Amino acid sequence: EAAELGKGSFKYAWVLDKLKAERERGITIDIALWKFETEEYNVTVIDAPGHRDFIKNMITGTSQADCAILIIAAGTGEFEAGISKDGQTREHALLAFTLGVKQLIVAINKMDTTKWSEARYKEIIKETSSFIKKVGYNPKEVAFVPISGFHGDNMLEESGNMPWYKGWEKETKAGGKKTGKTLFQAIDAINSPQRPTDKP
Repeated sequence: EAAELGKGSFKYAWVLDKLKAERERGITIDIALWKFETEEYNVTVIDAPGHRDFIKNMITGTSQADCAILIIAAGTGEFEAGISKDGQTREHALLAFTLGVKQLIVAINKMDTTKWSEARYKEIIKETSSFIKKVGYNPKEVAFVPISGFHGDNMLEESGNMPWYKGWEKETKAGGKKTGKTLFQAIDAINSPQRPTDKP
């Protein structure tokens, strides 16, 4: 159905974008919920809009999260626009941290458009680490996962297109280390959220 409307490259987002206007424009407007299970957690993905026109909706979604997944486009020009002074990527990271989301996963998307370039991946990690550190995140506690949402690479299963990629590694608050290859594993490796169950 996504391919018929010329939105084939959005097929994973397509599952979440329910509104007709969202599907036709290829952007998320409202907040969408999607539930699944990992080995450790029952996960609810809150797909908040990244588009500037719908920032209020994004704030509503983000304020409920235990962990943010910052999806960065690896394409030439796209990444640079996102992290520029007024860029959306920078704004979203700052909003998430300000709203109390202290855990972050960075998914470097559209790796297929870079011909699966290791150099581009490393460049993006370096630049992103620098600005998320300024926001308040510790880059050593962040999993950086190169993905292709269009092809599904490193989303649920390890990709064969990036033989140079040995996986992500991150430090935990307790001083340990967690490792993995996919975005799914990175979600499974978030620190267990503390709930105030002892309070009324």
